[in-house]
Amino acid sequence: MESDSSFMLFAGSSHEELAQNVARQLQIPVGKVLRETFPDGEIGIQVQENVRGKDVFVLQSLARRPNHYLMELLIMVDALKRASVRSVCVVLPYYAYGRQDRKDKGRVPITAKLVANLLEKAGVTRVMVMDLHTEQIQGFFDIPVDHLYARPIFIRTIQKLRCKDIVVVSPDVGSNKMARKFAEDLHVDLAIVDKRRVNSTHVEVNAVIGDVKGKHVLLVDDMCSTGGTLKTAAKACLEEGATSVDAIVTHGLFVGHGLKGSRIGRMFVTDTIPPPEEKQEVKLEYVSVAPLLAEAIDCVVKAKSISSLFKC
Repeated sequence: MESDSSFMLFAGSSHEELAQNVARQLQIPVGKVLRETFPDGEIGIQVQENVRGKDVFVLQSLARRPNHYLMELLIMVDALKRASVRSVCVVLPYYAYGRQDRKDKGRVPITAKLVANLLEKAGVTRVMVMDLHTEQIQGFFDIPVDHLYARPIFIRTIQKLRCKDIVVVSPDVGSNKMARKFAEDLHVDLAIVDKRRVNSTHVEVNAVIGDVKGKHVLLVDDMCSTGGTLKTAAKACLEEGATSVDAIVTHGLFVGHGLKGSRIGRMFVTDTIPPPEEKQEVKLEYVSVAPLLAEAIDCVVKAKSISSLFKC
């Protein structure tokens, strides 16, 4: 990929390693930014590059410390706009507050929409995201949104393993659409775990819809927070006669010890979020989204189609 001086890539502090990997793919350096925190906790930003008239991309993954990283991103965008950039595209490998996308009970916010409003108000002209929790979040923006999918990367990884008798399983009804596309690309059957959420940390399984007996199960979900849903789904599949269970997750938050005692063999996860500091109860195998993000940025810069990137 040839370097292009018409655009620049900057990074927030949330995932600098991923930003460096993307920059390496694009054959450009990451733009210099001075970040400091004042004694009272306020964030200070100074862009240390000439960005006048440039198309600028800012990579920030809103995970681990979502409130801090979101505020840092907004301040950085404001600094860039005041430095006379031509456009600002924020690259959000992980979109925070994506689960708060509707009013499912009285007197609650739609925070996913609020985040979209904040980004637009700060001066963002384009957004690039990966595997949103729900596709409808794209409609919360009045600016172009490029929705990227990790599925092709995972498909290539699974195909290299040459596993036999695979069945793709959606751990809940909400992940059904995503799991169905995996099943279609792998040319295998699909099953669904019908669950009921008791509270924010506990779920109960009502039934496994589909045949998993004697099969190698691939649980597919967009994210793993506490791990309770995947753990419960794996147990249900094994009780129904599955021979083994692996999981595929785009965003690995891995909060707490929800996977403790899990019967999941391996979990394939992308690097949209930095790996957790604590050792996990399952074997994590990371696949990088840096090449895909770099290709998508290149498509935007050169006004090429992004949809062609997702043909498996």
